[in-house]
Amino acid sequence: MAEVEAGELDLDSFAAAHAEGGFVLDVREDDEFRSGHVPGAHHVPMQEVPDRLDELPRDQRVHVICRSGSRSRQVVDYLRSQGVDAANVADGTGGWAARGWPLER
Repeated sequence: MAEVEAGELDLDSFAAAHAEGGFVLDVREDDEFRSGHVPGAHHVPMQEVPDRLDELPRDQRVHVICRSGSRSRQVVDYLRSQGVDAANVADGTGGWAARGWPLER
């Protein structure tokens, strides 16, 4: 998998991990998530992540996504500080949708 920078995956690498059943954490707000998300994504709004760490796997990488990759980058930094193997999805759901890839609603 190609990492754009440390802890960040490009969309093609993320799509490959997703296809293999990788864990996806969407950290957008409720209304953003409902408007369309990567299929199978687990939803935990950014501000709730510290209180919901026990919902995240410790035996596989957590692929963190938001609309553009900005909020998710902050969450990845936090998760890594807590010992979670996490990677930011560069370009987020906006980039995913722009490629015509499916969104769940």
